[in-house]
Formats: sequence, structure tokens, C-alpha cells
Amino acid sequence: MLLRIHFTGADLVRTSVAHRPDPLWETVLSLRVLQHRAGSPAAECWGRDVLARQAGNLRTLLPLVRPYGYFPDFLTPPDGALGIEHGIDALTATPARHLRGDLTVLAAGGTLPPWTRDLAAGRPDALRGLARALRGYYATALAPLEQSMRTTVRAEYAAQATVAAESGIEGVLSDLGPGMRWNPPVLEVRYSVNQELHLNGRGLLLVPTLFRARTPVSLLDPELPPVLTYPARRTVSPGAPAAGKLGPLMGRTRTAILQSTAETSRSTSELARLVGMSQASVSHHTTVLRAAGLISSTRHRNTVLHSVTSLGSLLLRG
Repeated sequence: MLLRIHFTGADLVRTSVAHRPDPLWETVLSLRVLQHRAGSPAAECWGRDVLARQAGNLRTLLPLVRPYGYFPDFLTPPDGALGIEHGIDALTATPARHLRGDLTVLAAGGTLPPWTRDLAAGRPDALRGLARALRGYYATALAPLEQSMRTTVRAEYAAQATVAAESGIEGVLSDLGPGMRWNPPVLEVRYSVNQELHLNGRGLLLVPTLFRARTPVSLLDPELPPVLTYPARRTVSPGAPAAGKLGPLMGRTRTAILQSTAETSRSTSELARLVGMSQASVSHHTTVLRAAGLISSTRHRNTVLHSVTSLGSLLLRG
């Protein structure tokens, strides 16, 4: 099945890549990751911590964001690009007819809890309850990862800006990653349903995300501002020429650690396995890299996750 996004010449001119993370898109996608996180030690650690601390908020949010398929468009208003509070304010101002329409589509895929009837009616108490759940979840589950989100999206934006400068926006559309194919004038996206989206001169906002969905995600309502989220790809490869020059300066071990954190967030134990050293030795090296501003570290219970910073990404890219 495919999402087919139809471009005109005007759409190509108006298509852009987001330069900073959208907290509500990251929130929704993280709720999906929370429900199918097997295979990633970092996601497992993060997920256990969130489940233990967010039971009340998750009772509100998980019925709206199922592991697969549709979730309500109103959860990701365009204002979310300006910050979590701007996004939540816009969400709570959603007209009742849109709330009702989105929840009707969601109900077709499974029974919803009774409280969603008040939400569909646009009742203020229900909207305030959803806003509280989103704020509480974001503060615990995503706020500690804000640096990683910013670093990831900035690195992706910088890479796509380079491609656009050399090959135009069609160059960007031709290499967005697995499951997407630019077949001019249509971008074909492997999707959960067959869907046609005609941009009609509005352009498309491409939103790189830290949290990875099984497929890129768009909105169902064709009248909303067109957006397509996709997993941001790290721009540094182990064989990158700039990285090869860092060995004599930083040492092979610290260079390897920096490269590994550029691929994805890594725990100390993961880094130890990757570089073939003890966790104590890796901790020493990550302390030095963190002091130099090249990586950031976030603690989740008994595990510390390390991510490359913007400065580290720039250094690796030369």
C-alpha cells in the first residue's frame, strides 16, 4: 500500500525540511515506540522508566495513539513546531467538528473509552485533561531527550540543505530513505493504507524525527497543511573522511565512541561492546567527550544514554 503525494512545480518551490524538532510529533511517535520497542536496549530502558512513572497519563494517551494505524490529526497541529506549549494551546482550541470527525475515524478501528465522548464534543474539561496528560508525559518522557532531538534534526536539516544546494529539492525527495521513492511528479511512500495527497501548490513540510515509526507518517485530512514525518538519518558514516582525520587528534577510542553516538543514542554498556573496552574505561572517555561539548548524557534509572551534540556532529562532518 502507498501514500502517493502529488507535486506541481509550485509545490517543489514551497517544499522544505524542518530545522528543529516538533515536540507533538515526537510525542505521538514516542507513544508508538513505547508500545513496540523490542530490539533496542536504549528504547527498552527508556520505555521501562516511562511505563513506571507515567501510568496515569498513559491511560489517557494510549487509547488515542495505538501501536499502528491511524491516530487523530488534532494531536499534531502545525503550531507544535513553535514548541510544546504552542502546540497544546492549538490542540485545545480545535473546533469540536474536527475533534468529532477524527475520533469517529479512530473509533472505526476499535472501541474507545467513554471519556472520549466528552472530548469529541469539545468539552473544556476533557480538553484540559488531555492537555495535562500531554504536558506530564512530555516532561518526563521527552524533555530529558530534547538535546538529542535538536541534535538529530539539525544534523538532518544540514545534510538535506547540502543536497538541496547541489541537486535541488528533487534531490532531497529522491533520497529520503527506505520506503520512499520519487517518481516525478509523485512521491510514493510505503504506507499502512492507500492514500492520495494532492498538494495543489501548498508545498510539503518534511519533518525529521528522533523517534522512528514503522513507516513515514502524514495526516489524513487533505485540507490540513501537508506534512510528512520520517526518521532522521545520522549524517556521519564510520568511513567518513573527516572522522578518519580525528584519530590522531582524539585517539581511536574516543573517535569510535563519538561516531557510535552519532548513529543513535548509546548506553555505556553498548559503547563498551562496540569499542571492546570495559565500561569503566568507556565512562572515562565519555566524561572527556562530554566535558568538550561533543556528546551529551542523560540518565534513565540505572542507565546513562550518550548522544552526539551539534558540535560533535559538525566535527565528524569536518
